[in-house]
Amino acid sequence: MPRTQRAPLPDGYRLQQLAPDDLRDVLTLDAWAFPTGKDVEALAAEPSPLSWDRAVGVVADADDPDAVPSDGAVPVRSELVGMHASYPFARFPVPGGTTPVSGLTWVGVHPAHRRRGILTAMIDEHFRRSLVRHEAVSALFAAEAPIYGRFGYGKAADDLRVTIPRGAALRDVPGASEHTVRIETSDFERHAEVVEDLHERAGADVGGSGLNRPGWVGRETPELRRYFWADTPLRRDGREPERIVIVERDGEPRGYTTFRRKLDWELQGPRGHVSGGEVVALDAAAARALWDVLLDLDLTDDVHPFMIPTDDVVAGWLVDRRKATPTLFDNLWVRILDVPTALAARQYATDVDVVLGVHDARLPGNAGSWRLRARAFAGGAEVVRTDEPADITLDVRELGAAYLGGETLVAMAAAGLVTGHRPGALARASAAFAWPVAPCSSWVF
Repeated sequence: MPRTQRAPLPDGYRLQQLAPDDLRDVLTLDAWAFPTGKDVEALAAEPSPLSWDRAVGVVADADDPDAVPSDGAVPVRSELVGMHASYPFARFPVPGGTTPVSGLTWVGVHPAHRRRGILTAMIDEHFRRSLVRHEAVSALFAAEAPIYGRFGYGKAADDLRVTIPRGAALRDVPGASEHTVRIETSDFERHAEVVEDLHERAGADVGGSGLNRPGWVGRETPELRRYFWADTPLRRDGREPERIVIVERDGEPRGYTTFRRKLDWELQGPRGHVSGGEVVALDAAAARALWDVLLDLDLTDDVHPFMIPTDDVVAGWLVDRRKATPTLFDNLWVRILDVPTALAARQYATDVDVVLGVHDARLPGNAGSWRLRARAFAGGAEVVRTDEPADITLDVRELGAAYLGGETLVAMAAAGLVTGHRPGALARASAAFAWPVAPCSSWVF
């Protein structure tokens, strides 16, 4: 297990394990860190996604002038001023396999307590706890992209945001018309099981290719599933209740999507917008059947799927892609916490035998030279520490960026972020780390 470097909290602050009774304090802090117009009491009535045994707060202790002393002791008032949590992803998809990953989330510091080292101490504590749980990788969605690179997280995946006009022309897909369609109001009891099954199957075998989609993480805990399916007025933001489309072939569910509509009544008539969720299908024909529904809803003008993979089938089908105004956004950020364990957990797209010289300022146990040997599209990669000279040197941040196969070592070398020392080593390693299917998470954690 790599040694951890732990930054101390400043005087007057301490770590505290959080519990369900702390929910209102957590939501109050969250509203300070991420301003919202939603009432804390209303938010407290919503399902919480947190795994409380993995939620850690930072408490500031101060003398309480309003309290009555007892037995001569000075009364102390405690305030939650920072917190972080993580989700236990036991089956997080990586190229060709899965591995336990700690999904960092709910990271925030009260604005009155910033610039004191609290965030650094929390991240170090997250690393320590993750390693104790044998989670060799941490992943997150970054609210502020510049923050996490300095802690060794690399941008490992992108997603595509599009606005597709109603009736946009798509290329034909044989078999799409052979599906039957159900359009219903989404309901946890009726739909959760089939949705989670389709989501996992679609990510494990993308389009029948036999290849998985790295980063395609499922909602593994009961708390996350309940939170994902909660459909309250607070979530709707003036839109309709959530609807679900399920397409079937010969009675077997083959894909699903969710959506909400909102109408703006203008002088010319109603102008409708469709806010989509995941669009998930087991094959191209089922996916085309789903898009046929989304792009032909009455009283609507455009469709906004929340986020789709950069290689999603609809991007290839659009006859006029420009009109969808495609925009690229950062998706998952990855931090390698245990280099040999993480690198051995994934497969590689070509045979590889390379010595990686890794720099890691926060986890010194990762630093040094590691020899990686693996066969193409096979498990059992071997990763051992070595005294041999490095063929490639890179920071753990760039190793995390390359880990899911979405960022190439060659591109990072062209940017001056990775260095090759042996002719051909960089090109061969870059081909091995790449993956034929673009990494992406279909939901934000």
